[in-house]
Amino acid sequence: MQRRDFLKKASLGAAAGTASVLATPAIADTEPAIKWRLASSFPKSLDVLFQGSEDFCERVRQLTNGKFDIRAFPAGEIVPGLQVLDATQTGTVEMCHTAPYYFFGKNEAFCFDCAVPFGLTTRQQNAWMYYGGGMALMRDFYANYGVVNFLAGNTGCQMGGWFRKPINSLNDLKGLKMRIAGFAGLVMSNLGLVPQQIAPGDVYAALEKGTIDAAEMVGPSDDEKLGLHKVAPYYYYPGWWEGSTATSLLVNKGHWEKLPKNYQLAFETAAAEMNVRVMAHYDTKNPQALGRLIKSGAKLSGFSKEIMEGCFKSANETMEAVAGKNPEFKKIYEPWKRFRNDQFQWFRVAEQAYAQFTFGKQFGKK
Repeated sequence: MQRRDFLKKASLGAAAGTASVLATPAIADTEPAIKWRLASSFPKSLDVLFQGSEDFCERVRQLTNGKFDIRAFPAGEIVPGLQVLDATQTGTVEMCHTAPYYFFGKNEAFCFDCAVPFGLTTRQQNAWMYYGGGMALMRDFYANYGVVNFLAGNTGCQMGGWFRKPINSLNDLKGLKMRIAGFAGLVMSNLGLVPQQIAPGDVYAALEKGTIDAAEMVGPSDDEKLGLHKVAPYYYYPGWWEGSTATSLLVNKGHWEKLPKNYQLAFETAAAEMNVRVMAHYDTKNPQALGRLIKSGAKLSGFSKEIMEGCFKSANETMEAVAGKNPEFKKIYEPWKRFRNDQFQWFRVAEQAYAQFTFGKQFGKK
């Protein structure tokens, strides 16, 4: 209720000047009434992600005096969660909200709009997309699929997942059936793991039935809601394949180009707000959720150095191999890698030094 009240009372925030223009009755009188449907890859139980799309829709309605009405539908209500891109391409729906690495099987390059193993943090991903050339590269890539992409939230660095038994060495990964999305599945398969692509709403059932032995999802808040700790108690970190996980709004290009300019501006403004709010929401909810999970019996552990080193080596080898055979991937990978290396150099100087000292002091480490 507080969230809804806030949205009803809020101005455009950072784009307050634009809001006063968009909300004028003159614009509402001259622009057409348009109704769109948004198909989400996420179930309602993942409330931060799905709520983010609902808040986005409400924001667009506010900024257009209700003339541009977008309605969000959870995974499975119109199409299954992993088919939302296809539905957007064909015009079954006008747009979708998704984690683009779900479409890794179509082209590995989708991962650059979402998460790459040992890749960028959330702040670095935003910098890459907004100012580092990433958006232009991704727009060019998405044009091949007839859609236009917009940043729409991030989960931050994710957890490493839930396992039925302890995982201490690279040998423990061999033959393990794990729900793991995107590029990480290919990296892990090179280490003997058997990756499974399963939509978020179906993960619990797969673990419970023994169809899979492990599953990575998002982080404490979402994992708690899905109840994964009840069927696989060993909780590992970090999710090295998702130093950040960006989600996107993908819009059918034809429908986008037909929108009045004022509606496009309202859409872009609401998407930018969503990109900030989703991450802030996760950062607020995850600490408390992690505490509850541990109290409920979750066994929290970091991946061993052997596993981290082996995965790092496999990830770099795999990305270079894919770049060697996929020109669309290589076109994005090479400037992305240069940007990543520069960012890591800078973050080591300030952010990492600050975090290592300050976080350590907070918990009595020297």
